[in-house]
Amino acid sequence: MALKKNKKKEAPGQAQRKLIAKTDPKSPISEQYRTIRTNILFSSVDQEIRSLMVTSAGPGEGKSTTTANLAIVFAQQGKKVLLVDADMRKPTMQYTFNTSNTIGLTNVLAKQKVLEAAVFETDVDGLDLLSSGPIPPNPAELLGSKAMAELVQEAYDQYDVVIFDTPPVLAVTDAQVLANQCDGTVLVINSGKTEIDGASKAKELLESAKAKLLGVVLNNRKLKESSYYYYYGTK
Repeated sequence: MALKKNKKKEAPGQAQRKLIAKTDPKSPISEQYRTIRTNILFSSVDQEIRSLMVTSAGPGEGKSTTTANLAIVFAQQGKKVLLVDADMRKPTMQYTFNTSNTIGLTNVLAKQKVLEAAVFETDVDGLDLLSSGPIPPNPAELLGSKAMAELVQEAYDQYDVVIFDTPPVLAVTDAQVLANQCDGTVLVINSGKTEIDGASKAKELLESAKAKLLGVVLNNRKLKESSYYYYYGTK
């Protein structure tokens, strides 16, 4: 049975400039995102990666851009992907994909909407978005709730991959709360901005929360030949 979804709004060029995997799939940066995707898929021999959480040590390190582009390259591989904006404190995916944020994750967790009625179709084949919805007073409690675990299982029934964008680890506990519900976690750090101590502390906090840390994305590393590149490394 086909699911009825909210239709996306037309996205202006400026709103989608961050989506380089969609707008310029042959670029070196898009190729790096595909490399990250490949490394994620082969990171676990014994378990298929169905859910992935992306976070950062602090704000402004590029985690949301990384999350969106990873979701795109997974969808370009032919997978059915759900991108969830689980940053219920400072959500951005509604701007990236030019959708409404009047309903979303918080409505589903509060049992006000079913998942099918809350997701938006994007203009990337195979990629749906569940925006954050109205900002709640208790994001960490919602992410750690039974309703969240139920949502993940329901998403597995409808999608091949579920990717979560979460708040920075050092700012709030949200990412730690969600980490042990996901098959893997990717930590984004910004070259020249993220301090070594901050990155190490973020790694420690994730591991203490029993996150399966797959690796680190180092972004905004300048090269002589091009402006930027994204690199994926292991712990």
